[in-house]
Amino acid sequence: MSTDDTTTTETEASTSNCGGATAADAETETERKCGASSDSNGSKSSCGASTDDEPEVGSTADDFDADPGKLITVGLGPGKPEGMTARAKAALADAEHIVGYRTYVDLLPDEITEDAEDIYSTPMCGEVSRTEEAIDRTLAGNDVAIIGSGDPNVYALSGLALEILESKGGSADAVDFEVVPGVPAAQSCGARLGAPLVNDTVSVSLSDHLTPMAEIESRLHAVAPEGFTIAIYNPWSRKRRENFRICCDILLEHRDPDTPVGIVHGASREDEATMITDLETLPELGEEEIVDMTTTIIVGNEDTYVFEDRMVTPRGYETKYDY
Repeated sequence: MSTDDTTTTETEASTSNCGGATAADAETETERKCGASSDSNGSKSSCGASTDDEPEVGSTADDFDADPGKLITVGLGPGKPEGMTARAKAALADAEHIVGYRTYVDLLPDEITEDAEDIYSTPMCGEVSRTEEAIDRTLAGNDVAIIGSGDPNVYALSGLALEILESKGGSADAVDFEVVPGVPAAQSCGARLGAPLVNDTVSVSLSDHLTPMAEIESRLHAVAPEGFTIAIYNPWSRKRRENFRICCDILLEHRDPDTPVGIVHGASREDEATMITDLETLPELGEEEIVDMTTTIIVGNEDTYVFEDRMVTPRGYETKYDY
């Protein structure tokens, strides 16, 4: 349920409505937009990773004459409209322009998309280009929302938005930057599994596009011996089979093979699937459809158990109270 999958190969140009040329998606040549300076070099996206070919920020805050609009990053939660918070729906209703990954745009209720002045979407791997598009639209005087699933501060684009705004010489106060939280994937998936996250929990993403695999391995070794439940994001893609295998090996090095593990694929979406298994079985599921980039895996701690097909991680009440 993250935004850094690289398995999608579709291409489609999206048109900018802020006074500039069209901005093609991450896999075609791009032209800068919103009336700001342009980068004439064709570029390929690396799904947010920095490469020599990726275009630098092409415009600055000084290139815009208008008073900046409002920029918000909005978390849609797990998927369906009923999973969105009332605050998220209200923020999107007020936004003039909505920017996001096409799959997430497709999750928006019709009443929101129909009322927006413009919607700018790209396929996968356009994180940097569409975030800059959103900022340029804001600097051009529009009220803009950047959307994503889950929460904007969990493996998402709130930080990138502030980084790009800073690189342009803009001000978070001037554009009235705001984060509208959503239900993170770990929480929505945990709810499907029972009560696995009621004690100390950490999250680790297996995507090595932005974090070197050596660092991911070090973090897994650090948290696996401790009493955390662990939420694994971005567990598997065609290009990252090995990352999943390494993760399983590290977990089995530190935890009992019968440790309960919950797997939720596509929470709240039409293809949702849920499974409770154990750590010993987890490596076998890497090639199964239930484990992909829309999957979140919850690894229990030493106290987690399964009660009538539900994972339970005790909070500790049993040590103080009789019940």
